Amino acid sequence: MQPQSIIHPFPPLFDENSKTLILGSFPSVKSRESMFFYGHPQNRFWKVLAIIFNQPIPQNIEDKKNLVLDNGLALWDSIHSCTVIGSSDSSIKDVIPNDIRDIIQNSNINRIFCNGALSHKMYMKYIFPDTGIKAVKLPSTSPANATFSLEKLVEEWKMII
Repeated sequence: MQPQSIIHPFPPLFDENSKTLILGSFPSVKSRESMFFYGHPQNRFWKVLAIIFNQPIPQNIEDKKNLVLDNGLALWDSIHSCTVIGSSDSSIKDVIPNDIRDIIQNSNINRIFCNGALSHKMYMKYIFPDTGIKAVKLPSTSPANATFSLEKLVEEWKMII
């Protein structure tokens, strides 16, 4: 598989009531195909949120949007564009960060959490100097993060409530 230079293909999800921003790194191939966050069926993000907020696991994009917005959350990614091979975070190069000022200015964001180490690294390197809001690094919900069971992820992610 060859490296591809890709621009983030879909917008952030937030509204004026969003208080907590969750940043991923960059959309996977499956997310880019579905044009929405955490589109890989093995990614545990939606299961984790559903358990934390005691709601059914969302089955479609509309349900996912409702789960996020109804709980005061916002979703975006740290990376605007990069060179990447497939969905491999370790292959990411030539990073241009996302500008999150629009989200901050048009919501009530006061906390930022990063879904995984790469998102956190990119946020702290490129975005934190502009926002001044420290981000908390949470374990990745990606299926590639086999060291964390669903139960362990839920325990760690409960801090977003």
